[in-house]
Amino acid sequence: MPGLTRLLSYRREWLQGDIVAGLTVAAYLIPQCMAYGELAGVEPVAGLWAILPPMVIYAIFGSSPQLSIGPESSTAVMTAVAIAPLAAARTDTYISLAALLAIFMGLICLVGYFARLGFLADLLSKPILIGYMTGIALIMIGGQLGKMGKIEIESNAFFSQVSEFIAKRQLAHSPTLILGVSVLIFLFAFQHRFPNLPITLIAVLLSTVAVAIFNLDEHGVAVVGEIPAGLPHFVIPQASFQDLVSLIASAVGISIVGYSDNVLSARVFANRNNYKIDANQELLALGLANFGNGLMQGFPISSSGSRTVIGDSVGSKSQLFSLVAMISVVLVLLFFRPVLALFPKAALGAIVIYAATKLIEVSEFIRLYRFRRSELLLAALTTIAVLVTGILVGVGIAVSLSVIELFSRVARPHDAVLGRVPNLAGLHDIDDWQGAKTIPGLVIYRYDAPLCFANAENFKQRSLLAIEAEINPVEWLILNMEANVEIDITAIDMLFELRDELVAKNIVFAMARVKQDLYLELEKAGFLQNIPAEHIYPTLPTAIAAFEQRQLN
Repeated sequence: MPGLTRLLSYRREWLQGDIVAGLTVAAYLIPQCMAYGELAGVEPVAGLWAILPPMVIYAIFGSSPQLSIGPESSTAVMTAVAIAPLAAARTDTYISLAALLAIFMGLICLVGYFARLGFLADLLSKPILIGYMTGIALIMIGGQLGKMGKIEIESNAFFSQVSEFIAKRQLAHSPTLILGVSVLIFLFAFQHRFPNLPITLIAVLLSTVAVAIFNLDEHGVAVVGEIPAGLPHFVIPQASFQDLVSLIASAVGISIVGYSDNVLSARVFANRNNYKIDANQELLALGLANFGNGLMQGFPISSSGSRTVIGDSVGSKSQLFSLVAMISVVLVLLFFRPVLALFPKAALGAIVIYAATKLIEVSEFIRLYRFRRSELLLAALTTIAVLVTGILVGVGIAVSLSVIELFSRVARPHDAVLGRVPNLAGLHDIDDWQGAKTIPGLVIYRYDAPLCFANAENFKQRSLLAIEAEINPVEWLILNMEANVEIDITAIDMLFELRDELVAKNIVFAMARVKQDLYLELEKAGFLQNIPAEHIYPTLPTAIAAFEQRQLN
């Protein structure tokens, strides 16, 4: 229970940031989650219900101190798509099926936890994280353009949303647009100047006061409106066997999307704020949160990048901020529903856009450009893939590209012929030093990757080319195996072929710096049976000494 452990060792200096973050996130999530409830096909109040169990569960079991869990757009849309063919929206049957879908998602995540499938998150490299969060940020911005000007945007895709907003810009409601832009300017201007103040919460209060004083709601400015009352209660959902089969298949896809979004967002904020998350623990926390949510009339949920970044921007340090937000929601549902009724939706859109800009790290793209162009390309392609194909497919494409790049580096790694450099101790890559020379009659060759099926033939050809490049006749080839920590049977067969070709050319085949694990693998494959023991050397100096001694003899 890493979340509980952190709460039990709570620091006093975190308190102000967590309380402000909790109140700010609560002001944001109440209208947002009501909208997600409607998007999922249930009553809007169910969107608020779906916040309560997950926040408590994740605060105990989650490994991220900052992640905000609850209803979010991707799982809400997928819930509606999965259940719509089975029942009419907002009926008792629909609500029961949505709850069952959450339970199935929870069970699938729990199976992944016990199978320790969290390692799959290791395929998400830093460029993927940078590109993913940039794509998510742009999607967040695109989704708020209509709210900023009270324009009906029909499209759900980023590029279409932007083009539709531009085409309909003359239809913008002037008071709404002025209010939204004013809030956005306020956030950018004062958050930078007063970083320790809860500027986002102040913006919420000021915009609500402006609506009340100037009666902006009567002049067409859209507000959150009445918030329904009530709390969820324990219910065991029921469904037919045929519906269960259909729901299980849908739950698998929703689980993949939900977990991907969850672990990606958690890792981004962990990298930003210098702490670690446990990818496998996130499977457990997400599974328990969904399972508990399903038993309390909820629907599938995951993490919210927008709520997390809002909390982070105002100083969240632990999951206490989620508990504060949850208590705020309960109080609103029971006593203070009118408080946020006048909160303008344009201000909500401005807060989301401001929060989204914090996810776009231009400096990281510049850093990738300076480091390696292929990693910059990977980040850019991830962003484009997320925007064009959606979150799940986009991440899948990015991971595939990352794996391809990894294999390309393993299949065609750096190699070196080692020689001596005047006035410099040791052996060095002769291509790196002017005046470096090999030892006459000896080639010391190093291949900087594990030997496997993907590079076996390349290794053989490049080692033979190293021999051919020598001016003096080669008598010995010593393989420096320090980078070859493991090997597969394809590569071992290649070593058999290389050794036989060298023997045919009267060249002695030797190996140096063979690690114990590699030695045992070579021994089990029978490769060492035909190599004299004296041709396996623990260090390069001993191998060179043996070569020079052999010449004297």
